[in-house]
Amino acid sequence: MDQADDGLLLNLVSFGGEGGGNKRPKKEDKLTRLKRQRAEKRRALISSKIAASKQETPTGAKKPKLGTNGPTIEEDKHSPSPAEKERKIPSETESAHEKGKNFRSGPQQIVASLFRNNPEIPKVSSHAVEQLKEKIFSSDKFSELQLHPFLVKYLEEKMGLSHMTSIQQKSIPQIISGHDTLVKSQTGSGKTLAFAIPVVQHLQSIVPKIQRQDGPYAIVIVPTRELALQSLAIFQKLVQPFHWIVPGCLMGGERKKSEKARLRKGINILVSTPGRLIDHVQNTEALGLTKVKWLIIDEADRLLDMGFERDVAQIVNSLNEKQEGHRQTVLLSATLSQGVERLAGMSLVNPQLVEVSKPVTDTKVSKPDSVTVTQTTDDKFVIPEHLQQHFIVVPSKLRLVTLAAFILQKCKYAAENNKMVVFMATQDSTEFHHSLLVNTIASFKEEEEEEGDERDIEIFKLHGDMVQKERTQVFQDFSSTRSGVLLCTDVAARGLDLPKVKWIVQYNTPGTPTEYIHRVGRTARAGTRGSSLLFLSPSEVDYVQVLNDHKISMEEVSMKEVLQTLMVLSQELAEGRKSKGRHPHSVEESATVLQNRFETYLYQNKERIQLAKKAYQSFLRSYATYPSNLKHIFHMKNLHLGHVAKSFGLREAPKQISQFKDNKYAVKLQRKTERREQLHKEASLPHKRVNMSEYASGLDVVKTVKKRKARNKKAGKTKKRK
Repeated sequence: MDQADDGLLLNLVSFGGEGGGNKRPKKEDKLTRLKRQRAEKRRALISSKIAASKQETPTGAKKPKLGTNGPTIEEDKHSPSPAEKERKIPSETESAHEKGKNFRSGPQQIVASLFRNNPEIPKVSSHAVEQLKEKIFSSDKFSELQLHPFLVKYLEEKMGLSHMTSIQQKSIPQIISGHDTLVKSQTGSGKTLAFAIPVVQHLQSIVPKIQRQDGPYAIVIVPTRELALQSLAIFQKLVQPFHWIVPGCLMGGERKKSEKARLRKGINILVSTPGRLIDHVQNTEALGLTKVKWLIIDEADRLLDMGFERDVAQIVNSLNEKQEGHRQTVLLSATLSQGVERLAGMSLVNPQLVEVSKPVTDTKVSKPDSVTVTQTTDDKFVIPEHLQQHFIVVPSKLRLVTLAAFILQKCKYAAENNKMVVFMATQDSTEFHHSLLVNTIASFKEEEEEEGDERDIEIFKLHGDMVQKERTQVFQDFSSTRSGVLLCTDVAARGLDLPKVKWIVQYNTPGTPTEYIHRVGRTARAGTRGSSLLFLSPSEVDYVQVLNDHKISMEEVSMKEVLQTLMVLSQELAEGRKSKGRHPHSVEESATVLQNRFETYLYQNKERIQLAKKAYQSFLRSYATYPSNLKHIFHMKNLHLGHVAKSFGLREAPKQISQFKDNKYAVKLQRKTERREQLHKEASLPHKRVNMSEYASGLDVVKTVKKRKARNKKAGKTKKRK
């Protein structure tokens, strides 16, 4: 058969029916015809859209890309960087069914460039102000005080303390003399020992010796559970030479039944949080207050900030009613506000003010003078002398990668071990960042790599919503570790002595300068060196001047220098055995790759996305609570909500994220719905009563319906006449 015959045969097979073939074409059924018509319509629609896009899209403009979880829209029309090209795009061989499935699933997502459309970072003029300083250590020794020899020996040999700090040198003699005392000193200056040593000295000197069954002789009130545990540990050390003195602790989160059992056995030095102490005072008969000789109110300013003023007042009133004889009261605070003075006026009698702060030019420490609690105090704060304070201006979209880069720089690639505390605004934000960072930057090692000298980053979390057992364990673990990061709320901002913390990072800006002081006070304690870093957005740079006005001097850190650390990370990833694809060769590419890593981790699981949304929503709520005198700096109108969402790894538009339950419009709508339902129930109630009554004839319902119809009809006629 030649080629002509082949062509003829092919033609007959393809078009046989009209051209001479005996075989007729098979008639297609209705379902097949509908499928064919729909397919033709889809092809025509797609081709028309492609033609329209070619006419409308200018040369070099970026076309939309399809993402794996839904449509992705490039926010910025610029040429893609190599890092952006690494994003997963559906292949040409992917089935139309899969493409349609991916396109329709989930809300619309926005893949935004990190380095486009950011506000310009302004130049910040931070003035070098003359800071108030306190002399931390004095030349006086504990042996020069009139203390029991066993107590002095224990301080020197077991605790390694021979010389007093300045606040201890001034306050211990004053407290031992029996005066009510108001102590003001910077954070980390040794205020706990300043009241603990006089208490133990007094209790061991009582003759005959006190008994455990006598109940509390001293009550110490502290604002947080962690501070209660820390104060208890100090008392437990100091009473080692005097075994008959029993310290104990009461705090929320513990079983009340166990605490009552301890109270029945007897506690001589009782450390407690205010709420739990009030509970036991009102409901526990075993807690006797008749022999209380000491009342210590530690971190008074924090107690007021947490709303414990009423609880402290109730405790003071209960002691005044039940105690026998004289009681000495000591109040300690790092700052003296009007609230602290009000608390002092309520609890202290003819107090002595002990304050070490002095101008830099002063060389001698004056003796404490008797003061009234209404005396005004300076609003300039005392900063630890060896604390270096920094700030960094970061656009919202770059906050997350900048924080990760700083943690890597100080805790993974640093030559020495560093411990860092990162303060977050809310509990939800702490939970989210802990989950994200633990699963992304804590370790970049491949499974087949051998362990090298570089260590993984230990990341801890601490906030008030954690169960007490977990909080205690985190506090102990972070205190004992050599290097690590603690993500926390302000629950760790007051009084806690976290050993060897080198860096304090305030990821979310504190409200008042007082809160700033207490946060940075977790480092550079007792004469050691430390540093702090404050994150600011371009719209918040005026906060630096607010701190300058309170004698707080700061230096700026460049964001580009911090992000440079990500190049080291890129090199580490490039050397991995399982690494594939092109690796970033610039800071921008490295930051984009890390941001993609965060977002990929989040969008693998709906629960992770919900955690990010909760953190985003709680951040917005907290941002609206800044004091009125700072609203011109921290105002919601200054926030770009889309950029803020990017800092939480979210791709959805803000409108899709911000529909949270406490929205005032949602609350109003919910109330209106409930009111409508209630009115409907009340309107239908008479009919139900009639129908359910065993004595009803059933005619009442008919009469009621007829009356309503007649009334409505009459009302309609009246409207027409008008």
